[in-house]
Amino acid sequence: MGRKKKPLLENVEITGIGSEGKALGRVDDKVVFVPMLVPGDIVDVQVKRKRKNYMEGYVVKQHKYSDMRQEPTCSHFGVCGGCKWQHLPYDNQLQFKQQQVHDNFARIGKFEFPEISPIIGSDNEYFYRNKLEYTFSNSRWLSDEEIKSGEEISNRNALGFHIPGMFDRVVDVEKCYLQEDITNRIRNRVREYALKAGLEFYDSREHKGFLRTMVVRTVATGEVMVIMNLAGDDEGKRNKLLTFIRDEFPEITSLMYVINKKKNDTFNDLDVKLFEGRDHIIDTLGGLKFRIGPKSFFQTNTAQAEKLYSLAKGFAELTGKEIVYDLYTGTGTIANYVAGKSKKVIGLEYVPEAIEDAKVNSDINGINNTTFVSGDMKEILNEFFMAEHGHPDVIITDPPRAGMHEDVINTILRTGTKRIVYVSCNPATQARDIALLAEKYSVEAVQPVDMFPQTHHVEAVAVLRRSD
Repeated sequence: MGRKKKPLLENVEITGIGSEGKALGRVDDKVVFVPMLVPGDIVDVQVKRKRKNYMEGYVVKQHKYSDMRQEPTCSHFGVCGGCKWQHLPYDNQLQFKQQQVHDNFARIGKFEFPEISPIIGSDNEYFYRNKLEYTFSNSRWLSDEEIKSGEEISNRNALGFHIPGMFDRVVDVEKCYLQEDITNRIRNRVREYALKAGLEFYDSREHKGFLRTMVVRTVATGEVMVIMNLAGDDEGKRNKLLTFIRDEFPEITSLMYVINKKKNDTFNDLDVKLFEGRDHIIDTLGGLKFRIGPKSFFQTNTAQAEKLYSLAKGFAELTGKEIVYDLYTGTGTIANYVAGKSKKVIGLEYVPEAIEDAKVNSDINGINNTTFVSGDMKEILNEFFMAEHGHPDVIITDPPRAGMHEDVINTILRTGTKRIVYVSCNPATQARDIALLAEKYSVEAVQPVDMFPQTHHVEAVAVLRRSD
C-alpha cells in the first residue's frame, strides 16, 4: 500500500504568527503552520506534515493578499533563508515578537510574571549586523525561470547564503541589506576575481574545491576583518587571492585565512593565520573597547547590544559592593560592562579562547576586578568554586539558545543569590529554565529587545528576585 495522500486545504485564512515565526491559521480546530505569510492572507495549503494537534504545509495558491503586507526590500527575499519578515512592517514585527515572549512565558513557563515591558526596537532596520559569513559553492540555486527555460547553464558557481533545507544549494547574492555596504563590495569583487582566475568553488557533496567561505566583520570604528576559509593549500593561488583583496580594499584592517580540509566549514578548532594587518579589530561598546579576533564571539548588533547590556546592568541594581557571577561570559562583554559597579566579577565560559579574549578586554580597559574561568559550567560551578571566589550576590546569565543545563540551575538554586538577571536569545528555553528557578525565585520584570530586525528572533531580559 502507498502512503496516504496529504490533504489540500482550501481558503485558509492566516490569523497569527507562531513562536518560530511561521504564519498560522486554523482548520477544523487544528492549527496549520505555513511559512512566509502574514495575518490576513487567504491561501490554499498543501499539507506536508500532519500531527494530532497541528499540520504543516506550503502555499499552492494565493487567493488574497493581506493589507498588512509590504514590499520586501531585498531581491533575494524568500529564497536565501534570511530576513523572512521583510514583508511585515517593522511595527508589526515588534508586535509579534512581544507576543512571542508573552506566549512562551505563559504556555511553557506557567509561572506568575508581571506585565511584559514594551519591546525595545532597533534604530536600524537594515545594515545592523557586524558579521556575516558567505559560502562559495559550485551548485548555485536556479530560479524557476532558469529551470523552465531548458537552457544549459554552464556557470553554477555562487557566493552567498544557503537555501533553507538544502545544504548543497547556495543563492548567489548581489546585495545583502544586513551589513555595511563595504561587505557587498568585497563579496562581489572577490567573486569576480575567483571566476576570472578559475578558482574552484567548493563542492559540498564531493568535498573538493579551493574556496569554502568568507567571513566579513565590521565595527563602528571603521575597522574591517576578512577571513578566507580555504579547502586547498595551494600557496600560489592563496597569495594571489589575498594580495588582490589587500590591494583592492586597503581599508581592511585584518586580512586572515585558514586552511580547512575537514568536511564542515567551521574553523574554531583550526589555526587562523594572518596575511596582512592585525590579528584583531577593536569595537567599542558602552565606552569600553573590545578586542575581536577571528574566533571571538561578539553580539552581531552592536548598537542593540549596548541597550541590552545597559538593561542587564540596571536590573542587577549594583552598588559597588556585590560579587557578580557572569555565566556564559563569552569574551567577557557583560562582565567588563558591569565591573565598574561591582566589587568583583567572576566570568565563566566553556570556550578557552573566549576566556583569553575576556582577559585581554579587561586589560585594555584597565579593569582589574574581573576573574575569568574556563570549563564546563555544570562541572566547575559548585560549592568549592564559590568557597574560593565568594558566593554571588548577583548572577547574570546569558546562555546559548539551548538554555542552561539543569545541573547549573540546581547549583544556582543552592547559591542563595538574591538576584538573577537572565539574558536570553530564546524565550522558550528561558521560560523553561525560569520555571525551574521559580521554586525559590519570583519574576520581577521582563524586557524584550529586538536584536535582529526582519527575522522572528527576539531577546528577552528577565529579572528574578529570591522569594524567601
